[in-house]
Amino acid sequence: MCVKGLTVIKKQLPVEPLLKELKKLYPKHVIPLHHKSAWELLCAVILSAQCTDARVNTITPHLFKKYPTVYDLAKADIKDVEKIIHSAGFYHSKALSLIEMSKRICDVYGGEVPQNMDDLLTLRGVARKTANVMLGDYFKKPAGIVVDTHVKRLAFRLGLTQQTDPVKVEKDLTKLIPYKYWGWVAIALILHGRSICPARKPACGKCTLAKFCAKNGVKN
Repeated sequence: MCVKGLTVIKKQLPVEPLLKELKKLYPKHVIPLHHKSAWELLCAVILSAQCTDARVNTITPHLFKKYPTVYDLAKADIKDVEKIIHSAGFYHSKALSLIEMSKRICDVYGGEVPQNMDDLLTLRGVARKTANVMLGDYFKKPAGIVVDTHVKRLAFRLGLTQQTDPVKVEKDLTKLIPYKYWGWVAIALILHGRSICPARKPACGKCTLAKFCAKNGVKN
């Protein structure tokens, strides 16, 4: 079935029942990246680009043992950081981002991770998706919805958007999904995308969201 417009999608696929079912599957707002502070989570999110959360969780204990505070990492030797985070991929740019981000937090924000979108976006290595993670998942005051590859794919398959650009997908989602769900819904969709609805072989037969799916079984 071809769904042509957002108005039609909303009529055919009511969002509240979908969210209710998703809440049954993933009731808790659990961040898969291990952390003990906002700064540790920010480091982990930067490392997670093009890298699995499981891999990041094996790297960060070593990173935070050697550099336990934002001030320590701000003064770190980039070669040492590169060695620690090498297996995360793109380690040259990620090491530079970790150090420069930490420097700015120390120099401009008194050692505390800023809690608004505009200031977060001034930090090296932080784009809108990372900022949304910090605001929605850690500070519990979301300014938007995190859109990664899983969220984008599931939003399209569930008929919540026809867009493929993450910014436009986020715009559609924030129009449809009540604010109180913004922080949790991305985590839930990511977990569902990993376990039930991967890109290549979605397990539609055992997916309890299939009844809401406008693009059931169609790759995006």
